[in-house]
Amino acid sequence: MRIKHIILASAVLVSVSSFAQKDELKKLKRIYEKEAPSANDLADYKANLVKLAPLATEEGDKVYYDFYRVTLPGIEMAVLGPTASPAQLFKLFNPNAIADLATAYNTTLDYEKKTGKKVFTDEITKDITTFKPILVNVAINLGDAKKFKEAGDVLYSVYQLDKKDQDKLYYAASYAVNGLDYDKALSYYYELKQLNYSGEGTIYWATNKASQKEETFNNKNERDIFIKTGTHEKPRDEKAESKKGEIYKNIALILVEAGKIDEAKAAVSDARNANPNDNSLILTEADLYLKLNDMTNFTRLVNEALENDPNNKLLYFNLGVTSANSNKLDEAEKNYKKAIEIDPNYFDALLNISELKLRADEKYVTEMNKLGTSEKDNKRYEVIKAEREKCFKSVLPYLEKAVELKPEDDAAKKTLLSVYNALEMTDKYKALKAKQ
Repeated sequence: MRIKHIILASAVLVSVSSFAQKDELKKLKRIYEKEAPSANDLADYKANLVKLAPLATEEGDKVYYDFYRVTLPGIEMAVLGPTASPAQLFKLFNPNAIADLATAYNTTLDYEKKTGKKVFTDEITKDITTFKPILVNVAINLGDAKKFKEAGDVLYSVYQLDKKDQDKLYYAASYAVNGLDYDKALSYYYELKQLNYSGEGTIYWATNKASQKEETFNNKNERDIFIKTGTHEKPRDEKAESKKGEIYKNIALILVEAGKIDEAKAAVSDARNANPNDNSLILTEADLYLKLNDMTNFTRLVNEALENDPNNKLLYFNLGVTSANSNKLDEAEKNYKKAIEIDPNYFDALLNISELKLRADEKYVTEMNKLGTSEKDNKRYEVIKAEREKCFKSVLPYLEKAVELKPEDDAAKKTLLSVYNALEMTDKYKALKAKQ
């Protein structure tokens, strides 16, 4: 009899536990589904989560407990309403909370797919659409605050929420690189490689009327909705080039940094074999050899890329930089001039060719300082002075154009001031100096 009594008592406890469990789940669901929960609702939600925690032992109960737990920040945000400050939003949707949310949402979706009962599947899809822009803004704010690692974590969680949005994985990798989190970056890049991600397509931009900042949209239809509602204006489309080259380049550079040279070469070689017509991958291999200080293979590959794209100013510019670093000044000047010929407003090429030409000035000044006061030395001084003046005059059009393009660039302005001073162009010197 005693044994039977214990068994019956246990059965009653299980029944009570099961009833309580379902009761807590119902209360949580009721509050979760409210359009505008109150502060009291929030308190009840938290209290029911605490009660449910020890009772959720079955798979389904564990899944839904986790679902309600990770959606708590959403309830808190709804209670705060439009008065929520960025600091409050960040506290609610910090990187750990977002990662937790992504995991629980995916677990819930998998469970409902397995059981065939769509309790929250549609709601989760709607929530992801609502939360994604908020989470992306959290990542952007973290990036602006130089918290690159955390920004990468947030964007990776956004990708986990919506794996169709592979762009977020790409930007998560970029943030991880900036945050020196190379292990995660490499992991993300390998995942992008496995997905055969290229990033090619169209970027849809429009200007937010309130902030006057340009914003991007997932597709044209989404942007059109915002244009029609009147919150945005000035729509424009931008072609997104293939990012495969950059992805493989970063994989290679991370591997090189880790001392895995052979793996880096193999990664780039595999990429080129799989995409033989992708010019960006030729440049990726070229960058790898530049990193390894193998100028012969670097130059060979850049010239190979130029055969495919003879009007690529960046290729000529890079050849100019490499030649200059190898002290092949004539070759460097020729490549910089070619880049400027393709794009007369190419600021970096204009500045670099100026620096290249001004290298001769140190040689002139050194020789002039060594000269004495003899007639022969005086004649030599005049010759050098004329050569120096000729050098400065040859630099002038490049520097003036560079400063015209970027008047805020201090390096360009200081160099131009020095040239004006050397050529005794007092009026121009004073005019430019006054703008500082």
